[in-house]
Amino acid sequence: MAGARQGRQLWHPHAPDLHERLRSELSRIDEQLRALLSSMDRLQGLLDAVLAISREVELPAVLHRIVTTAMDLVGARYGALGVLDESGERLEQFIADGLTEREREALAEVGLPRGLGVLGHLIRYPEPLRIDDIPAHPSSAGFPSGHPQMHSLLGVAISVRGEIYGDLYLSERNDGQPFDAHDENIVVALAGAAGIAIENVRLFERIRVGAEQFQRLLLPTLPDLRPFTAAAVYQPAAEPSQLGGDWYDAIPLPDGVVAVVIGDVAGHDLQAAAAMAATRNMLRALVFDQNNPPGAVLARLDRILESVTNHRVTTTTLARIEPEEPGWRLRWSTAGHVPPLLLTREHHVAYLLGEPGLPLGVDTGQPRPDHSRFLPPEATVVFFTDGLIEHPEHAVDASLRELAGLAAVHAALPLPDFVQALADHHPSDGHDDMAILAVRTPPA
Repeated sequence: MAGARQGRQLWHPHAPDLHERLRSELSRIDEQLRALLSSMDRLQGLLDAVLAISREVELPAVLHRIVTTAMDLVGARYGALGVLDESGERLEQFIADGLTEREREALAEVGLPRGLGVLGHLIRYPEPLRIDDIPAHPSSAGFPSGHPQMHSLLGVAISVRGEIYGDLYLSERNDGQPFDAHDENIVVALAGAAGIAIENVRLFERIRVGAEQFQRLLLPTLPDLRPFTAAAVYQPAAEPSQLGGDWYDAIPLPDGVVAVVIGDVAGHDLQAAAAMAATRNMLRALVFDQNNPPGAVLARLDRILESVTNHRVTTTTLARIEPEEPGWRLRWSTAGHVPPLLLTREHHVAYLLGEPGLPLGVDTGQPRPDHSRFLPPEATVVFFTDGLIEHPEHAVDASLRELAGLAAVHAALPLPDFVQALADHHPSDGHDDMAILAVRTPPA
């Protein structure tokens, strides 16, 4: 009997209910875990979106990135950002994404949305707006011809420094479902970060403009160098708010001589700009004061800078153009700088190579070699800084060849257009500021 009892399965009257409750509890825990994972994914997506927006340094790129990241976060097919005008009542800019090329062409004739209908509702009442059926909304004004049919909408206002900057619109979830409270919360959070990013990039732009204006104020206006013609251009680095140490100068001297300078102080900050101004002014004084060859002038400049300043390493080229029948004589000395480029009337191009010497601020005891080259009539000498040719993915020699070819192509242009063409089509990646100064000898 005992063996028989041991072989029987024990039964409890409440066992099915216990199993059912256990399954229900496990199912509830599974749902909570899934919701937690989904929330974590959304939070990570929001953080990634904020970082992506913050990396942009141009306002148009920031606005477009806000739209695309919002679309990605909630899985929306369409997205747009309407920027308000000064009155705060109408849209002056509308950045849209998700439209096909055919849809864009169809809407091109309609023009910019003016902020009517449900768009206008969000302008008048800047609270988060969720609509499941746009045509049925009391503020709906219908869609213009060629506009894709939309049903659901999620709208959130973007504020900058406490004022409404614009409105972010999202439409049509890819899964066909209406936007929910989770979508609204994450887009509201994104809109807060977007407002900060917009303010930062606008501040960045003001700093960049101020830095560029300051840099240009340090550079001279080219004087009358007749019988020579000259033109110069300065272009700041692509990286915003960076001051540079590039400079140029041209100085008419007695007896028909012209001194030409191009230089680059190491660094991209206020100290570099100040060092550039000090070096330029000292060099001007030395050029005016002495009739020495360029190498001797640079040697003395190096010693003075070492004695009276904590100057930075500087590369420069100092040249003199002197009359010599039947043309002119170019005498120059280089302190670690890129070589000048000579362009003849027949559009032959050659770099004026020679022993470069050490940059200023390295060793004042080293000699500074001088070089000389005859310049025929209508010859152009191009002095430039390395920002014109430096590219991390290209060898310097390749960039120099590209620049020489560019000069030959545009050689027939008037000198101001010629230097601007070099600046516009330069072979560098634009990470550094650049200066170009070209001097052309007169006809015979």
